[in-house]
Amino acid sequence: MDVERINELINAKPNLSTALGMEFISTPEDDTCMARMKVDERNRQPFGFLSGGASLALAENVAGVGSSALCPGCACVGIEISGSHVQAVAEGDTVTAYARLQHCGNTLHVWTVDIRNSADELISTVRVTNYVIKSK
Repeated sequence: MDVERINELINAKPNLSTALGMEFISTPEDDTCMARMKVDERNRQPFGFLSGGASLALAENVAGVGSSALCPGCACVGIEISGSHVQAVAEGDTVTAYARLQHCGNTLHVWTVDIRNSADELISTVRVTNYVIKSK
């Protein structure tokens, strides 16, 4: 999935993705999308670990980028997110979110997002539902 057009839009002005340090990555498959995020002072808990909220934000944003790439000219917004965090990630590590499209309807997209640390260990698994708003 080519996300370069979406990257340009995201990087045009400050937003949550840029504030937390997310980097979106194109993939060769049309139904997948990836993002990376270094664990640092922007997205960690006071204890020095990646915040669970930042993990969910990463998952929702990578799924949103994927839906936006599939539906140019539409606004794609998250309407449901559910995740399980299974391991902590220390500051200084980098996490990678790998999103796979599970359902691609006219108005709803469902994504499964696995977040892994630099050792490729599962950190969180998240399900995201996006609503696709057609432009009028």
